[in-house]
Amino acid sequence: MEFEGKVALVTGAAGSIGRGIAARLVQQGADVFATDLDQAPLDALSAELGDRCRGTAADATVHADVRRVVQKALEAFGGRIDLLVNVAGTVGQGAPVEEIAEQTWDQVFAVNCKGTFLFVKEVVPVMKHARRGSIVNFSSKSGKTGSALLSVYSAAKAAIIGFTQSLAFELAPHQVRVNCVCPGIVEGTGVWENVSADYIKSMNLPMEEVVRKFTAKVPLGRLARVEDVVHLVCYLASDRADYITGQAINVTGGREMH
Repeated sequence: MEFEGKVALVTGAAGSIGRGIAARLVQQGADVFATDLDQAPLDALSAELGDRCRGTAADATVHADVRRVVQKALEAFGGRIDLLVNVAGTVGQGAPVEEIAEQTWDQVFAVNCKGTFLFVKEVVPVMKHARRGSIVNFSSKSGKTGSALLSVYSAAKAAIIGFTQSLAFELAPHQVRVNCVCPGIVEGTGVWENVSADYIKSMNLPMEEVVRKFTAKVPLGRLARVEDVVHLVCYLASDRADYITGQAINVTGGREMH
């Protein structure tokens, strides 16, 4: 029960990775407050995980919504938030840079970067007051090495790494650690569905061939699984990682090595 007595706030909790993280944290003793755009999947998650998981829908790009979520989380679980996991993100539609709409650029940065910033902004005062906390942000392999046809997503995820490193320096005196994870392609996620659909359309390939092309680039010979990401996130959130901050750690099967 590694997280016994801890309270976690998980964004993007309706997606497969967010659900997996919330479930693992509850399994390991945490109280979890979950948020995403729609209420129905959050209600389903709460029903599945029991009284130790509650949630409310919000738009991570709207400051008033974020403030409301944080307040509800504090009210739900005794006025504390020990862990913040910023999973919420969007990849946008893959396209050559000259075909990317300004609206798409703004939306991808709003969800990935502004949303992460707003939740950090509202949660950090709580952690500073408690003189403890762990924040785990979500970047991507594409934030380390840009991906063709995903220039806006790559740029946004690179920004998350810089934001994470700055926060690690800023918050270390308050005993608040900040790290981020950089997954590669994770099967069973919305990102993989979008990317594979773009490849199927642009290259006129069947799904089996798209999977083969992606896995051929991975030294360990497979796509990432949701549990691979969950393992790392929960380690970074835990006291076992008490001396780790400012890191952007890959979950790529060896495809990304810096």
